[in-house]
Amino acid sequence: MSQTTPIYILSGFLGSGKTTLLQQLIDHWQGEGLLPAVIMNEVGDVNLDGLQVQEQVPMTEMLSGCICCSIRGDLSGEIAGLIQREAPDVIVVEATGIANPMEILEGVSEAALYLPIDLRGIMTVVDSAHLLELYNVQKGKTYRLMQEQIRCASALILNKMDRVKEEEEDLLQSIVERWNGYAGVWKAVRCRVDIPALLDALGGVKADWTRAADNESKQAPGELVPQNGREQNAEPHAESASDHGGESQPLHHPHHAHKSHNHESHAHESHDHVMVYTHYFKGPVESLAFERLIADLPRDVYRAKGVLTFSDTASRFLFQYAFRESDFMKITPQGNVPDVAVFIGEHFSRSELEQALLSLEQGGLRETD
Repeated sequence: MSQTTPIYILSGFLGSGKTTLLQQLIDHWQGEGLLPAVIMNEVGDVNLDGLQVQEQVPMTEMLSGCICCSIRGDLSGEIAGLIQREAPDVIVVEATGIANPMEILEGVSEAALYLPIDLRGIMTVVDSAHLLELYNVQKGKTYRLMQEQIRCASALILNKMDRVKEEEEDLLQSIVERWNGYAGVWKAVRCRVDIPALLDALGGVKADWTRAADNESKQAPGELVPQNGREQNAEPHAESASDHGGESQPLHHPHHAHKSHNHESHAHESHDHVMVYTHYFKGPVESLAFERLIADLPRDVYRAKGVLTFSDTASRFLFQYAFRESDFMKITPQGNVPDVAVFIGEHFSRSELEQALLSLEQGGLRETD
């Protein structure tokens, strides 16, 4: 199989600071000698945020629709085209602010059925002050969408902390913990976060995978924000609404068990709970054993799909799983389509599912010996 391309989804409501974070990610990867690429979605006909992305960064625009609605089906094709044209080391999908991240996961997972990609997680940027305002009212479509974006996140950046009063910070933290107890949390101003730590919490993108691993990093170190989340000597609010952030330290959830404040241990603990897991099979599996595995999936996994070769039949099958029901259909794929399964859900244990699938593979290999 060819090299697997890591993919990150960048989520967050309108004006939260997504593009500001995207710029920092691009700078970091370029400093590591990597080639990042961007898929940027806007509901309008003009992509103004895309004008901020450097010309040397391959970018695909998906305009006049939301990925999770009218143009979701195009996303897998855009991913495939970008990989074929540019061979990037990493892809970021920046969704429009009104997008539901779970629907975007569906679009990315379609591409995983015929491309070697690995969805590393969802980075959600939160306008902290806006969240507190909405929480006080607790109604409206914006409130529900922001809640969904936070709930689906693998990593949360609580941005614009300079607009949050000190006495409101405990409430902000408690809101986030109730809605999502698994994601790592970073407090920020102007979205300046510790990018290596953020990526490490999501599995990282290693420079030694690439054509330029020995390039010297060019990323300049940033200033850390004090523990109260406010940048020292912060400038007045003259910047645009999407241009807030600040180099920050991760905010650990208190119920995450770890012995020190070392972020590396936190990252490994939280990384096991994922929203999507893609498994590439090394060989055929036994059909009844696979059906039992699907039937016993935890309720946290509510969607799955894939292409499989069974050891006890000559055909290949496309399988679909949704709402505790599964379906198998004989297919003859065109081209080189790998045996793969994609599982989508809410913070389910990646390691448990992976171990079950590996055991299944071992059983299939014994049958074919």
